[in-house]
Amino acid sequence: MSIAAAAASYNQAADNQAEKDHPAFHPPPATALPHHQTNGQVIIGADPYSSGEKLKAAFGKLNPYQYGILPVLIAIQNDSGQSIRMDRMKAEYVDPHGERIEATPAKDVRYTRGSGAPPPPPIGVIPRHIKKSPLDDWEIEGRAFAAEMIPTGNSAYGFLYFQTGIQKGATIYLSGITKAATGKELLFFEILLQ
Repeated sequence: MSIAAAAASYNQAADNQAEKDHPAFHPPPATALPHHQTNGQVIIGADPYSSGEKLKAAFGKLNPYQYGILPVLIAIQNDSGQSIRMDRMKAEYVDPHGERIEATPAKDVRYTRGSGAPPPPPIGVIPRHIKKSPLDDWEIEGRAFAAEMIPTGNSAYGFLYFQTGIQKGATIYLSGITKAATGKELLFFEILLQ
């Protein structure tokens, strides 16, 4: 079985299990997202999810944006003729003033300050009840961008999470995407969100 076939089989099995437990989420391809860029036949689309029906389709009743987390859908289509590695990708939200905010790993979103979680108890005090963070929900990690490699002719999608609000003129800056065979880094992607 080829790497591409194995990856497709694994993704399909994961999608099937997720659909059994949670509503399906099928975003549009990278070229159909409102903001996209092409570098070396790799197309990356981005779309911030701050309100509306698309937010509900992805996260159900949970609205991460109300807790200070901006989910940005990233879709990547690899038409380059070579597999690309995503495991070293660095994602940043760059506001209109040039301030850079690194993406918060999905597993850490539940611990963010804006999550509504109470402050930790003083040292030596054992809390009687620990309030669950509203961001401690399957959709946060389950819908996160997690692809480590994208074979040629395939695509991947998922959310990146930023501790910021949406701002006119902001961009998503992605770097560290490399060709699997050579390790050569692709040009960075700078996708304007407005």
